[in-house]
Amino acid sequence: MESTPVRLEGLGKCFGTVLAVEGLTLGIQAGRVTALLGPNGAGKTTTLRMVLGLIRPTTGRALINGRPYAELAAPRRTVGVVLGPDCFHPSRSGRNHLRVVARAAHISDIRVDEVLDLVELTGAGRRRVGEYSLGMRQRLGLATALLADPQILIADEPANGLDPEGIVWLRGFLRSLAAEGRTVVMSSHLLGEVARTADQVVVISDGRLRFNGPLGELAGSSTNPDPAVLEAAFLRLTTEVAA
Repeated sequence: MESTPVRLEGLGKCFGTVLAVEGLTLGIQAGRVTALLGPNGAGKTTTLRMVLGLIRPTTGRALINGRPYAELAAPRRTVGVVLGPDCFHPSRSGRNHLRVVARAAHISDIRVDEVLDLVELTGAGRRRVGEYSLGMRQRLGLATALLADPQILIADEPANGLDPEGIVWLRGFLRSLAAEGRTVVMSSHLLGEVARTADQVVVISDGRLRFNGPLGELAGSSTNPDPAVLEAAFLRLTTEVAA
């Protein structure tokens, strides 16, 4: 039986009279890159924030290893989180940012140097974060998420604003984590990149689940996925809703 570290059970959220997410039920398996795909405003970020305990669900629940995030004994050692590239103090160096986080979590400075090397920021570790490019800040976010060596990584739009070189690097990095047996969840609206990165695709539109299955079912092939086929399938799933 395949491991399913992340489960959503009837997960829903209303903001006043606005229904942002409705009745999501699905499992996310280990050893795969799972892409949460949908147009802007589809409910992707709200869903991830409910999984991480940052937003309280109106209905249902999100479980990580069978527990809500708030009940995890060691959340940072279970789940690494990347919610954006702009959560760093610009005057701190990348290395000092990681050291502050590591000390709060009782993690050795040795691990700081390990994750800097892992995301290829060793040479820039002593530079101020305010001098970093967007791509470098995205890498620092990944380094922060991986400090405690978690088995689950959740990243909200990690490819946003990256140049082509950065996107290629990110693709290989996420796939290498999944190859180690970790659970990798990424939200995205970049269909071409999803076709090159994901194993599993979850399509959400208007807060509802429209598809959950292997990439090959939407992109025509799992070994040679076609971004154009994925795009056509995505548009069909999302425009059917609007119609």
